Amino acid sequence: MRQSGKMCRERCRVALEICTLHADLRDMATELSTPDLDRDISEIAKRYRKASGVGIQVLNLVGGQAENLMERLPDPVKERLEDATTKALNFALNAASRSRGVVPDQKSWLNTAAATAMGAAGGAGGLPTALAELPVTTTVLLRAIQGIAAEYGFDPNQPEIQAECIQVFAAAGPLAADDGADMGFLSARVTLSGTTVHGIIARVAPRLSAALGQKLAAQTVPIIGAVAGAATNYAYTSYYQEMAHVHFGLMRAGKAHKLPRDTLVLRLADAVKSL
Repeated sequence: MRQSGKMCRERCRVALEICTLHADLRDMATELSTPDLDRDISEIAKRYRKASGVGIQVLNLVGGQAENLMERLPDPVKERLEDATTKALNFALNAASRSRGVVPDQKSWLNTAAATAMGAAGGAGGLPTALAELPVTTTVLLRAIQGIAAEYGFDPNQPEIQAECIQVFAAAGPLAADDGADMGFLSARVTLSGTTVHGIIARVAPRLSAALGQKLAAQTVPIIGAVAGAATNYAYTSYYQEMAHVHFGLMRAGKAHKLPRDTLVLRLADAVKSL
């Protein structure tokens, strides 16, 4: 009984320290607030909110809730989805990095148009073609994210920035319910000490596989497969491009205002809730 009471007190102490740390970070963010920082956070919050709304039309089109979409996939596909996602990310990393020296970064609307067309083609052929299209669409998405990183002054050829680009895929996905509370992927500090970019892929793949599973299920709705495929890829491309703006916008704000990422994420969460 004494040991149980001691463990309970220790857990309460740790919980209190965590709450105090969060309060200190919020106080720090308030004290260091400047008009420029407020403007930056406000613009990033608008992008975050915009990204969170792009999947509603897709759910209306396919007639379902995001939580139920995965049930439409055959069990063998669901079992292989994480492995397929890992392979798609590795393929995308190699292809996107090689293409940077040959093809210049494209405008966001062009990336979206290309992915939308591929989604239509993938959806028209049902699940087999949708699966085959997955690595190509992932490459277009990653290449778009790398272009946005460059737009914010970061070099996508550096391994650390390559890892940050992969980290964008840890966002919840456009078909997931998100009230602004799911910002863990923004707080995660990507470091390559003791690991590689491929190690980051292994960490991100389980999260992305859930989002891509919803994409595949929405993309293969009978009769309207091509339309659903185009709409789904449009939503996914728009979503991850907006999240890249959020991710690298916070990184740039951190450098400009000399603030830790955790502090900025807390400020962003408050700003999103106030919209």
